Amino acid sequence: MKRETQSNRDRIEMTTTETNPRKLRGHKATATCCIASRNRPGFVATSAEDGCICWFDMRCKDVQLVMEIGKEPISSLCFKSGNEDIIYASSGMEVQCFDVHMATSWKPLQSYSYNKEEINQISCNSKSSFLAAADDGGDVKIIDIHQHHLYKTLRAGAGHTSICSSVQFLPWRPWEVITGGLDSKLIMWDFSKGRPYKIMDFGLPDMNSGGNTGQSFNPAFVHMLAVPEVDMLDKVDQICVVARGDGIVDVINIESELSAMRSKTSTKPRRGSQSRSKESSPTADIETSDQNGRKRLCLDYSLGGHTAAVSCVAFSLFGEIGKFIISGGNDKSVKVWDWSKYYDARQSNDNNDLHLNISLSQKVNWLCTTPTESENLVVCDTTKVVKVYSVS
Repeated sequence: MKRETQSNRDRIEMTTTETNPRKLRGHKATATCCIASRNRPGFVATSAEDGCICWFDMRCKDVQLVMEIGKEPISSLCFKSGNEDIIYASSGMEVQCFDVHMATSWKPLQSYSYNKEEINQISCNSKSSFLAAADDGGDVKIIDIHQHHLYKTLRAGAGHTSICSSVQFLPWRPWEVITGGLDSKLIMWDFSKGRPYKIMDFGLPDMNSGGNTGQSFNPAFVHMLAVPEVDMLDKVDQICVVARGDGIVDVINIESELSAMRSKTSTKPRRGSQSRSKESSPTADIETSDQNGRKRLCLDYSLGGHTAAVSCVAFSLFGEIGKFIISGGNDKSVKVWDWSKYYDARQSNDNNDLHLNISLSQKVNWLCTTPTESENLVVCDTTKVVKVYSVS
C-alpha cells in the first residue's frame, strides 16, 4: 500500500501545473459562480458577492458588460436551455430572469420568490419548462417557467434534513431531479409527485470505500452534483458526479443504481444480502459494476485526489466532450480526471485517472469549462478575480 501511494505522489508531481492563469477582472467582491456559453464559445458569465453579473468574451481583454442586479450576493447562475440569451440568477431567496440583450436596463423579465431560505443553486431542465431552486432549509422549489408559478415543493423532511446544496434535472428522465445536501444524502425525486424514490446516504459506513489514511476526515457532505447534458449521454452514459465533503469525487451510474434497487425489492433475501456485500467491498476506487461492466468510481486521495472538501465538479466541454471530470476543492487545487477508460469494460484499472493537478492560492468556489481549445477552464476562487486556465 505504501509503494502504491508513493507511485501516485510521483505521478502527481509530474502532472502539477504552475502556469500563470489569465485573470478576468470586473467584480468588486468574491466571485461565487461561473457559466460558459456553448453556442458562443469563449463567452462566459460570472457572479459575485457584489450583486453583479459580469460578461466576458475571451477574444477581448476587458469585461464586456457588468449587470448590477442587486445588493445581495448572487449564489448561482444558469442559462435557459436552448436559449442562452436568457439567464437566471439566484440572490438571497429570489430567482430573477434576464434577457442579455436588455441587460443595460438591469430590469428582470420575471422574478420568483418561492423559497423561504437562501438559495444555493438553480438549474433549468433540458426542455426549458421547469427551473429548480435548492435552499438552506433543505427544500427544492420546482418552478413552471412557462406559466410562471410554483409547480411543486420537494419538502425537507421527506428528503433532506439539512441544507440542500445542489440540484440537477436528469435529462433522460424528464420528470425527475437529483439533489444533494449537507446531510450527506443524494436523493432522486419524481418531482411530478413531489416525493423521493431513491436515497443514498454517504454518511453510512458501507457507502464509503477504502478508508485511505490520507483522506480528509470531514463529513461526506454533498456540496455539488454534475450530470451530463443531453448531447453527452451517448458518450458518458447516465451518470451523476458527486463532490463530497470528505474529499472524494464519486461517479455513480444512476440507471445501474436503480436497477440494483429494483433487484433488491424483487429477489429473494439471500440474493439481496449478496448484493449488499458487493456494495460494501473495501476496494480503493470501485464499489459496484453495472450490467455492462462499467464501474462505479470513487476518485479519492489514493488516486491523487483532494485532501479537503470537494466544493465543485463539472464535465469537460472541450476536445472530446465529457472525457474529463474537473473538480475543485478547499485544498486549493483543481483536479482534471481522465475517466474515459471506464466507458469500456475492457480497459484495465491502471490508476492513471489524474490527468492534471492545478495548484491555486485560494479555495475554489465554482468552476466551469468552455468548448474551446485553449482558455477552457474558468475558476472562481475566494477572491474577486476569476482565473482562466488552458487544459489539453
